[in-house]
Amino acid sequence: MKKKQIQNPKFIFPNSLKKKLIQRHEEGALRLLRTPDPKLIDFSSNDYLGFSNNPFISDLAQDKLQAYSSQAHGATGSRLLTGNYAMIEDLESYLKYYYSTEAATVFNSGYDANLGLISSVGQRQDLILYDELSHASIRDGIALSKAKAYKFSHNNLKDLEQKLTKFQDQFQTIYIVTELVFSMDGDSADVDILVELCEQFGVYIILDEAHSIGTISKKGSDNLDVKLFARIITFGKSFGSHGAVVLGSNDLKQYLINFAKSFIYTTAPSVETTARNWASHLYLESNSTEFETLGSNIKCFKKQIEANQLSDFFIESQSAIQSCVIGGNENVKLISKQLQQEGFDVRPILSPTVPKGKERLRFCLHSFNTEEEIRSVLNVLSNYLIQTKNE
Repeated sequence: MKKKQIQNPKFIFPNSLKKKLIQRHEEGALRLLRTPDPKLIDFSSNDYLGFSNNPFISDLAQDKLQAYSSQAHGATGSRLLTGNYAMIEDLESYLKYYYSTEAATVFNSGYDANLGLISSVGQRQDLILYDELSHASIRDGIALSKAKAYKFSHNNLKDLEQKLTKFQDQFQTIYIVTELVFSMDGDSADVDILVELCEQFGVYIILDEAHSIGTISKKGSDNLDVKLFARIITFGKSFGSHGAVVLGSNDLKQYLINFAKSFIYTTAPSVETTARNWASHLYLESNSTEFETLGSNIKCFKKQIEANQLSDFFIESQSAIQSCVIGGNENVKLISKQLQQEGFDVRPILSPTVPKGKERLRFCLHSFNTEEEIRSVLNVLSNYLIQTKNE
């Protein structure tokens, strides 16, 4: 008997959307899913401290699961219905202590946290001023809010001050949104001066710390002794897991529970995810080896940039993100492919993710990278850039 062939469903797709895909392909910017090659040396992932493979964290997470053995594996619903279990509430209590804050509200991801927070707090009579290089989740949160919004020049506090002076009497509430470490450039906001400026004008700061925790500080802006309206900490970078937390006042938590749609209308994180997030924090709190090693690797990388005469290509950064601006989607993809052929997983960042002409290779440094790997990858990069320049 012949096996009956299964006919493909006759799904339809609008031509207007097809044209956008074709345009993206013609620009050399079509995104495709790919599985990382485990044989390549990792200079690409956000697993800055290697926590995703840390066996001690796995043991700590297992201890938490055993301590809450009555919990179901799945959350079974949103936090406001059946998904508010004991472990996630206890994690939030621990995070209040860890980050020295009044309240902590766990979200499913950093994207969800920014989306829910910013979209819900921005009212019609409000203004949001945001750094022009802010993450897409921040921009999408702003787009969904009812507030008026303007960007200010990247890390340019004079431009921000001019806008505050212009708008200070035109809106009920003004929010400033920025990142402590920027995901594409790797540079940092001067939060201390920013806070002084915002206190002068009586405005509120929302600070995204996704790429700063575990890289430039174990607790982020908590060490800067600043006053913030909200902080967003993600668990998918240094903590090697998934999820996020919004830190702030008790009133902010109550507000998010009532008005943040990405919190209200989604299933809560699983018990396993919650246990892993808690375990990663416990490990980072009591261990500094990986954090200190990452700091040494960042210094080594910067020295090798100078040694290979690459300073003109790299954006100044003290963080684990080091960006080599080359320009042109095809140029960046070609050099990325060449580095991968040499055994290094270095990914291209293309326009429109970054502006045209600012396409780059983004090096993500880790505690598990060796100094020899750092020297080798920058030596290979230097040779290719010199070769490309001479052609």
